[in-house]
Amino acid sequence: MTMTIKVYEVNRDGGIRVVREEAEVAPLERPAATDRFPACQCPKCTEPRP
Repeated sequence: MTMTIKVYEVNRDGGIRVVREEAEVAPLERPAATDRFPACQCPKCTEPRP
């Protein structure tokens, strides 16, 4: 399976500029642990469950 990606930059006035043209990329099977978001630390997620 392949995916396509195209990178845009939008300025505060709404102007759009292409940073990278469309290219095919292969998705990762499993991202490295350093590429993941950290666990949520909000009170709702960190309080013990009954």
